[in-house]
Amino acid sequence: MEVADGTPLKKSLARSLRKEKLRALALIAPLLIFVLVTFVLPIGTMLTRSIDNSIVEEILPRTVLALEDWNEKGDELPNEMVFRSFVEDFQDAIADKNHTKIGSRLNYEVSGMSSLFRKSARKVKKWDLTDNAPIKQKLIEVNKAWGDVETWAVIKTHSVALTNGYFLNAVDMQRTPFGAQAQPENKQVLVKLFIRTLKMSLIITGMCILLGYPVAWLLANLSNRTSNLLLILVLLPFWTSLLVRTSAWKVMLQNQGVINDLLVWIGLITDDSRLEIINNQFGTIVAMTHILLPFMILPMYSVMKTIPPSYLRAAKSLGATNWTAFWRVYFPQSVPGIGAGSILVFILAIGYYITPEIVGGTDGIFISNRIAYHISSSLNWGLASALGAILLGVVLILYWVYDKIVGIDNVKLG
Repeated sequence: MEVADGTPLKKSLARSLRKEKLRALALIAPLLIFVLVTFVLPIGTMLTRSIDNSIVEEILPRTVLALEDWNEKGDELPNEMVFRSFVEDFQDAIADKNHTKIGSRLNYEVSGMSSLFRKSARKVKKWDLTDNAPIKQKLIEVNKAWGDVETWAVIKTHSVALTNGYFLNAVDMQRTPFGAQAQPENKQVLVKLFIRTLKMSLIITGMCILLGYPVAWLLANLSNRTSNLLLILVLLPFWTSLLVRTSAWKVMLQNQGVINDLLVWIGLITDDSRLEIINNQFGTIVAMTHILLPFMILPMYSVMKTIPPSYLRAAKSLGATNWTAFWRVYFPQSVPGIGAGSILVFILAIGYYITPEIVGGTDGIFISNRIAYHISSSLNWGLASALGAILLGVVLILYWVYDKIVGIDNVKLG
């Protein structure tokens, strides 16, 4: 078959569909570019940083090559050629002002490496290597750490371009010449932080469900005028700065705060036995539950609003009690709203760091606080990226488990 201009019908339809697809692509292109730039690209960069270790190879190329034949598992120091290669690389790095970078990178693995490179640079940069004089003993005299096998083992172990060291550090292990080994006990904190983050996020989600369900039910079943007024109160926290709300809880919960003063005033506790409800897990749970509660109420309210009240009346007319009608008829229909609110609250909670930082103290901080620390303070972006990648993986796994148990298709927003 052909159209009026003689073009085959199949070809004409394909051309028309192609134009429609291009028009649709042009419409979504701005959103697609926005998602790529603000979401996909940062995640890709994070994953790349978590395994990138090119800095050692780039700054100490001769040293890395010379160390290939040296046995880092033995007790013997590298030979003279390795020491000379290192000094040549070190002098180039000093000239380019990169010696502090290599010191900082290795200091993430072994404390003291940064100061070793920085202090040695003051003397090594003046050396003349044209006379071919022995370098090994001369460098050891600059700092006895250069005569330690462990120093050179660290350089060789962490000279690979792509490393699993950051991920090992993220789970309280370390990359060594003898393979992956556990960190010393006094440094094993990150796994505990992961477990604490998951546990407290689940508790916060559960508290939001318990506190938010009755509020959402009231909003959905009261008259429109009253419901709209109460809904404004639910939305009111969004008009207040997160920092202000969190700081308000710090004032409320501190030892000499409003809550403790009230309990002392009514006689429930004595002045010398005030409650410790700040700078711990309790303070974090209370403050974050208050902050995230609207994110639970709104999805549940939007779903409950679609449940016809006639269903409950029909159940009661058939002999069901108030509890039976609610539990057998109303509650199952509200579960999709609970699911949507739970996912939203849990994902927000697991990535929070401002509130735990202010009211959590040492016992109430999350893994996200550690990520923020490595990004802004220690500048260990590789470890921060590895922690972020693991956290992302945990969330995706929990999302998959939730989909298998509840079914993501059952989640609704009204």
